[in-house]
Amino acid sequence: MRVRSVDAWHLRAPLSQPFSFSQFSYAQREAMLVRLTTEDGREGWGEAYGPAAVTAAIVREFLAPLLIGRDPRAVESNWELLYARSLDYGQKGVMLAAISALDIACWDLKAQDADAPLYRLLGAAPVESIECYWTGFYFGGNEPLERRWEREARDCLEQGFQAAKMKVGLGVARDAELVEAVRHFLGSGVKLSIDANHAYMPAEAIELARRVEGLGIHWFEEPVSPLDPEAYLQVKSQTAIPIAGGECEATRFGFERWFRRRAVDFAQPDLCACGGITEGLKIATLGSLTGVHVTPHAWGSAVGQAAALHFYAARPRHPSTLTAESKLIECDQTENPFRQVIVDKPLRLEGGRWYLPHTPGLGVGIRPEAFEHYLVG
Repeated sequence: MRVRSVDAWHLRAPLSQPFSFSQFSYAQREAMLVRLTTEDGREGWGEAYGPAAVTAAIVREFLAPLLIGRDPRAVESNWELLYARSLDYGQKGVMLAAISALDIACWDLKAQDADAPLYRLLGAAPVESIECYWTGFYFGGNEPLERRWEREARDCLEQGFQAAKMKVGLGVARDAELVEAVRHFLGSGVKLSIDANHAYMPAEAIELARRVEGLGIHWFEEPVSPLDPEAYLQVKSQTAIPIAGGECEATRFGFERWFRRRAVDFAQPDLCACGGITEGLKIATLGSLTGVHVTPHAWGSAVGQAAALHFYAARPRHPSTLTAESKLIECDQTENPFRQVIVDKPLRLEGGRWYLPHTPGLGVGIRPEAFEHYLVG
């Protein structure tokens, strides 16, 4: 099996209802998808996180020629080639996101060739589903957040979710009010996490954590800058709430310092940015050395969601524990047509759980003919 061609698509869709969090506002969703086509006509799909126009250009102009003629099943060799070629100027960021997309596509083809769902190729025991947490409660809109979020909490519960994540970052006092409100809306039995998207300095993050500790917070995500493990440690030392982070980090080399210092309790590499599945497996192994639970960030299209689900299903429990860890994967609720419109077989979501596909590879069935309405450039 050899790669005959590499295609990259930049897709964009306007949103019917813009939304925001502490750092940015969104009026549209974008995606950058890649397709590897082999000489025998098989197709493998991947996705890059981040600025779609930039990652598409990197794939088309720089990385694609390196993969033409290579065996996509040689995932380690391919990854090392791409990473070594870009090491001098792309150790993380958009270059790694582009490599991640190609790596996911290689794994898709490797699993298809093995006639197995990707999670089984990665070594997972048979599993039907994994519990999800509802990622929502974003800012925006013209009505009071409490009113809109009460409706959202009702939707969350009606769909069977038993875990949810809300945004914070509007200031400590306002955040504390909103966390208390969402906790009331969801009830005490739902796991509730908060996500600041690195909005705060350590003193502010600590103050917020102390004000909401009594509400049973499952984790506090990205409380401070993703550039500063010491700031994470400062927050971690002053609260009983577990600390999560890592969606802005990449590769085993980047995560090593976080694990060595035990700066997070939950590490959240995004497979579409951290180096793909090949590097995600190494990150998970590093996490197991220090008792850090690795649960992937998943905010993209059906391709990125499927990759995260297969990867997470295959992540084993930590050594020496007697019982399997409780797994909880992200299920973003913001508007995104690239999760449904462009696939034949969207991931099945039922009762607050993602169900694993049984077909070979990623198992979602991409429809490139559906891209036309969303193509940029």
